[in-house]
Amino acid sequence: MMNVVFYRYGSIYEPDMLDAFKKAGLNVYEVTHEISDKSVTNSDRVRDLEDNINRYDPMFVYGINYYPALAKLCNIHGVLYITQTVDSPVLTLFSDTIRLNTNRIFMFDREQYYYFSRFSPDTVFHLPLASAVGRFDKVISTINDDDRRKFGCDISFVGSTYREKDPYADISNLSDYTKGYVDALVDSCLKIYGYYPVRDAITERIISDFKQAAGQDFPTADEIVTSSDAYVISHEYIGSHIAVIERERTLNTLARHFNVELFTRSDTSSLKNVHIHEGVRTLDEMPKIFNLSKINLNMTMRPIESGLPLRCFDILGCGGFLMTNYQPEIDDMFDIGEDLEAYSSLEELTDKCAYYLEHEDERMRIARNGYEKVSSKYTHYHRMSEMLSSILS
Repeated sequence: MMNVVFYRYGSIYEPDMLDAFKKAGLNVYEVTHEISDKSVTNSDRVRDLEDNINRYDPMFVYGINYYPALAKLCNIHGVLYITQTVDSPVLTLFSDTIRLNTNRIFMFDREQYYYFSRFSPDTVFHLPLASAVGRFDKVISTINDDDRRKFGCDISFVGSTYREKDPYADISNLSDYTKGYVDALVDSCLKIYGYYPVRDAITERIISDFKQAAGQDFPTADEIVTSSDAYVISHEYIGSHIAVIERERTLNTLARHFNVELFTRSDTSSLKNVHIHEGVRTLDEMPKIFNLSKINLNMTMRPIESGLPLRCFDILGCGGFLMTNYQPEIDDMFDIGEDLEAYSSLEELTDKCAYYLEHEDERMRIARNGYEKVSSKYTHYHRMSEMLSSILS
């Protein structure tokens, strides 16, 4: 049997990929130090991984997102380093180490893949995310009457308002020119779905102003393959700021017409008529909400430019009806109106919510189709098989 060393830092995606590897009959040895100790250094990571490489002689090392130090170590040992992105942005991807020939970097967002494959076409690949259907089935099977009373909803949203994750709001000394420029970009983005124009609109003047205003807090990448400045501003700063405005505007708009339930640990002071609940446990409560809600709302962060976030696969894998903003990669995997629903404006979202709340049979049929689609095509085992097939062929 083949050995795999799995470097873990605590991503929610890790346990399901671990199960997929084991289901495939691989011997998986985990490096787990970073899950419990977030103060680990690159030296700690390298030491822990090297011990496991020497001990188990793995066919490859696997991990979520990307660690340049681990990529270098694997290259020294001649071992494949396989990683998957589950976030955007991932600033460590700007490292020149992505070009190392022992890397196999799978990016869930096609636009993320297009951006980085320019610098290393032989080591960067596209692979969407997956649904943990088997794990969700076990939770759904335990739903009882108390769960139905507690989690049954017309329209639900589980997630952050992003007020606590808005670095743009922490910058107080941007020039009036830059603030006006950003306001115009935000306003235009709120009217566009399926396309994110901000990165290409960031000028040198804007970069200079942001870096001066943010000072040492401005994120930078080491050993860069290309400058990350415009990417950081468009994705870290402006993208997060758009999320705050978009999520509050969307929830407030829907709450004027429907019963909207929000499960969050975020600041909700700007919301009106939305029914606020405390945040829920990811593993054993969130799947029940997805299953019991008539409509599950997803609002994709704009830095995820084309792909589908994990939340979409979670909702569908729980047998829930998914209403999501339009993303270009939806059309590659699903049929809108058959497996899920998508909207391209607040007006369309409002109209579709009204329609599906009144048409239960159609709503339930779509939810069943979505569940069957991810069950048969888009589980972690399917994605793992695609990943390994592309490497071993």
